[in-house]
Amino acid sequence: MNILDSIKNKMLFFDGGMGTLLQKKGLESGELPEVWNIEKGDEITAIHLDYLNAGCNILKTNTFGANKLKFGENAKYSLGEVISAAVSNAKKAIELCTNSNEHYIALDIGPCGKLLKPLGNLDFDDACELFAESVRIGTKCGVDLILIETMNDLYETKAALLAAKENSSLPVFVTNAYDTNEKLMTGASPEAVCACLEGLGADAIGLNCSFGPSQMKPVVKRLSRVSSVPIIVNPNAGLPSFKNGVTTYDIKEDEFADIMAEIADYGVHIMGGCCGTTPKYIQALTKKLDGYKPKPVEEKNISVISSYTHAVEFGKKPVIIGERINPTGKKLFKEALRNSDIDYILDVGLKQVDAGAHVLDVNVGLPEIDECKMMEKVIVSLQTVTDLPLQIDTTNIAAMERAIRIYNGKPMINSVNGKQESMEAVFPLVKKYGGLVVALTLDENGIPATASERVKIAEKIYAKAAEYDIAKKDIIVDTLAMTISTDSSGAVCTLDALEQISKRGGLTSLGVSNVSFGLPAREMINSIFFTMALGKGLSGAIINPHSVEMMKAYYSYLALSGLDENCSDYIDFAGSVTVTSQVLDAKPKSTLEDITLKSAIIKGLKESSYNLAKKSLETQSALDVINNEIVPALDVVGKGFEEKTVYLPQLLISADAAKAAFDAVKESMAANGDRQEKKCTVVIATVEGDIHDIGKNIVKALMENYGFDVIDLGKDVAPQDILECAKKNNAPLVGLSALMTTTVPAMEKTVKLIHSELAGTKVIVGGAVLTQEYADSMGADKYAKDAMESVRYAEEINYGLKK
Repeated sequence: MNILDSIKNKMLFFDGGMGTLLQKKGLESGELPEVWNIEKGDEITAIHLDYLNAGCNILKTNTFGANKLKFGENAKYSLGEVISAAVSNAKKAIELCTNSNEHYIALDIGPCGKLLKPLGNLDFDDACELFAESVRIGTKCGVDLILIETMNDLYETKAALLAAKENSSLPVFVTNAYDTNEKLMTGASPEAVCACLEGLGADAIGLNCSFGPSQMKPVVKRLSRVSSVPIIVNPNAGLPSFKNGVTTYDIKEDEFADIMAEIADYGVHIMGGCCGTTPKYIQALTKKLDGYKPKPVEEKNISVISSYTHAVEFGKKPVIIGERINPTGKKLFKEALRNSDIDYILDVGLKQVDAGAHVLDVNVGLPEIDECKMMEKVIVSLQTVTDLPLQIDTTNIAAMERAIRIYNGKPMINSVNGKQESMEAVFPLVKKYGGLVVALTLDENGIPATASERVKIAEKIYAKAAEYDIAKKDIIVDTLAMTISTDSSGAVCTLDALEQISKRGGLTSLGVSNVSFGLPAREMINSIFFTMALGKGLSGAIINPHSVEMMKAYYSYLALSGLDENCSDYIDFAGSVTVTSQVLDAKPKSTLEDITLKSAIIKGLKESSYNLAKKSLETQSALDVINNEIVPALDVVGKGFEEKTVYLPQLLISADAAKAAFDAVKESMAANGDRQEKKCTVVIATVEGDIHDIGKNIVKALMENYGFDVIDLGKDVAPQDILECAKKNNAPLVGLSALMTTTVPAMEKTVKLIHSELAGTKVIVGGAVLTQEYADSMGADKYAKDAMESVRYAEEINYGLKK
């Protein structure tokens, strides 16, 4: 039976952990677990068989870390050999199993261990190809499905899912690793993850690792409210601790099964285990849920787009789409596009964020530039400085596809229309990548003069979209606001068509300001037309959020329609404006005139930070610029990160901007013959056997910006090499990172070695698998839950050295 058919009617079970079992069987510190597929295949098969006998249906191949980064040209075994052996071991176990359960093999794909650009150095396309190679090999070897698991970055998840969909026709399941704040490491909420992954065609989604089943309940509940595909839950066996060289977990088998039974009632269809779980856990789970019939998977019919952090839903409260990132009628914006002045464009976007936009429209079409390249550059850059979802606005299909592909989330797409050529070009992209697409009510015959004809075009677009399996919830109809200066009945027709579509359950959108083209005092017409459209059921409006008249209409409408509880948004807005009519200056000023160095760093404007630092150095000393502007800006962002109001992408982009400012300071100091005072030396490394260096690289970036002399030894570093480097450079602090439970023994070995040889050197540890108890048990001096805590501890050490 096809696994997708099977999970519609019954609960299926994944196996549990692999790494902790291999450690019990003798996996050495620093040894690659995937090598056992070849050198100790019988041991892997035996573990698989134990899980099958415990009642599991889906075996994960022992390939979690198998990719070209680990098994490249210089590796002992090729990637093909490792994956082929892994699949073979799973097949052997199924052949040996005597129970009558249905069995499947999932190609297990874990994170590659690198951050993608612009936060890291791995290109999105290269990430796709990295995962694609594993997918192609696994598919050829005969796996039944692909499992992408333990992903804590939405962008990397998208790369892996695209690779799976583009290189196989197998079902693809995806589970992400959430933190205690119910978000991914890079800030994505469960709703944002669901929107993106469902749009890309994931067959089942869920969560694994990070913590035990009890802590997973809130995220499971949130996913169950929005997911229209089956949900997977694969927790750890509680929280880990490390005693006498052995990793143990605090939840026993029966307790694990009891909690999982509660979670099943949330609407989960697939369950299993992750770190610390064994065949006994899976046996307890399958026994507890024997004969359990899960709730049917329901289509949630939610119209949603997302950024890398959050989702925006259409159909409940009208959504404001900022219109200003568009060259039409804007001389300065055209100039910025021609000069590739990205900071100017970002400034236009950020001002709309501050003005109250929920989504930003992005149109960079000029005949004399490469729109495809510019669109990609602007989309990527905007997503580094704001977490608002974006609307990709272009008629260039190549630019549209490239933008949708590299967009981090589920975008809004502007647009498709009723022409056959348009639908055949746009709908395949919407189907492949996901998106909420704006549908213009025009076709080969032009724009109809009547509302009924525009509604007919909308129905035609719905029908054609359905042929591509694109639901009505992912279509938002623009009934086209026409200027009343040339057709006095134009607005009536537009509003009539909008109302008809809204009453039939459709979403609607308008470019509101078109209605007043050619008229004086346009804001008067625009704001009243906007209010009329809202009353007819308008779902989303492309407007200028700097227009006070438009925003007055918006907040007043929400308050009067019962969409603003306690009128709180209206009161906040009313307190910021006068009653008299006004239109704010929507033309962005020069970035250098408009913002300070501190605010440029906080916003992540790299080029502006460099230029503003140079300007500050004309009137201030280098030390004053550092202490009064750069470091305070980093502190603001760092504090926000610690308080969970700022997410990792903003933290890193601000650090990048600070680095640019520091570069300007260094140039000035070098020219004047000055020498910058360095803080103490810090040696950092990812421990032996672990190739995941995301956390380490984040710590490095922040510590360097705070003035520390950081020596980065890279990943998979032997304990002795770390010791020698710390000794050679007289480093008072060593930072160690690990992602995998199988490499924690290498971390403990390194900690003990440093303490035995360098009495005055402190060791700070961190990583996804670490806890305070873990760190204490191995003798570390400090456990840092995030990068900023590492910086704070380093500051303490540096201060102590100065006393």
